[in-house]
Amino acid sequence: MQHPQKMKTKPRIVYMGTPLFAVAPLKELLDKGYDVAGVITAPDKASGRGLSLTCSDVKNFAISRDIPVLQPISLKDESFLLQLAALNGNLFIVVAFRMLPKVVWSMPELGTFNLHASLLPDYRGAAPINWVIINGEKETGVTTFLLDEEIDTGDILFQQSCIIEPEDHFGSLHDKLMTIGTDLVIKTVDCLADGNHKPMLQSGLEAQMGETHLAPKLTKETGKISWNNSPEDIHNLIRGLSPHPAAQSVIGSGDSFFPVKIFKSQFLNEDHDLPYGTIVSDGKKSLKVACNGGFVDITDLQLAGKKRLSCKEFLAGFRNISNYCFQS
Repeated sequence: MQHPQKMKTKPRIVYMGTPLFAVAPLKELLDKGYDVAGVITAPDKASGRGLSLTCSDVKNFAISRDIPVLQPISLKDESFLLQLAALNGNLFIVVAFRMLPKVVWSMPELGTFNLHASLLPDYRGAAPINWVIINGEKETGVTTFLLDEEIDTGDILFQQSCIIEPEDHFGSLHDKLMTIGTDLVIKTVDCLADGNHKPMLQSGLEAQMGETHLAPKLTKETGKISWNNSPEDIHNLIRGLSPHPAAQSVIGSGDSFFPVKIFKSQFLNEDHDLPYGTIVSDGKKSLKVACNGGFVDITDLQLAGKKRLSCKEFLAGFRNISNYCFQS
C-alpha cells in the first residue's frame, strides 16, 4: 500500500465518482479553491424508452464548472492511463465509483483515498446506507481510507459517526452522510497534504468489533417483502429502500394481482391468528398488513404504473380493500 508523502504545495486532485452522493464533496473542493485537475466518471448510459444517453451526476456538475472529464470503459486501457497521467494529479479521491486497479490507485504521490458511507470495517460493500437501516442499526458514519488491492479494506484515515434516527430512511440518511462525508473529505485532503496523519490498520478495529456486516449490491430479491417476517424487520426493509428502489410486494384478490411499491410504514407488535399478508383496513385511512408477531401499517405506497399515494388517497380509489391480501 502506498502511504502519503509530505507536500509543501497544495495537492493537485483527480476526482473519481458517479452519483449524486459524490457531487457534494467535489463542489466543496472547488468552492474552497482546491486544484481539481480532472474528473473520472462512468460512461454515459442509454436509458428511457428512447434509449437516449444520460450523463452521471458528477459529469453534469464537472461540465458546469469547466472541469475536464474522462469516462473510461476499462480502467486498465492504455490510452486512459496516458490521459490520467497527463492530468499530473498527486492525489486521487474516490467517492462512490468502482474498484480501481493498482496501476491507477498507486499512481499519485500522495496516494488515493476513498470516502465510504459506513464505519469501516463494518458494512464493507456497495450499499452500506441501505443495509444499516435494513438491519436496524442505530448508528453509522463515514470513513476515509487509503485504497489497496481488496474492496474497502485499506488503512483508515478518518471516521465520523452519525446517529440513525427512527424516522430516517435511505434518502434522509444518504443526505446526512453526504454532508458529513463532504467535511471529512476536506479534512483528509488537508492532512494528507501536510503529511501529519498516520493511517490505522482495519484489522485492529475488526478485532475490537468482533462481528462485522457486509453491504452487498442490492438486487430485486432484496426488495421483496416476506410477510412472515417480524413487523420491525419489514418496516426496516421499507425504510432502507425508500424512496428508491423501494420495497415491493403484490396485492391481489382471486385471479387479480398487482405489484406495489411501499415507501413508508409504521409497525405494531401484537399477537393475532390472521394469515400473513391479510389486510386489516377501515377503508378510509388505515391499511395494516398482518405479519409474524404483529402488523405493518402502510402509510405511503404506489401501484405499478400509477403515482405514489398516501394511504388515504390510495384507499379512496380502491374499493373493498379488505377482500384483498398481500402475497407472503
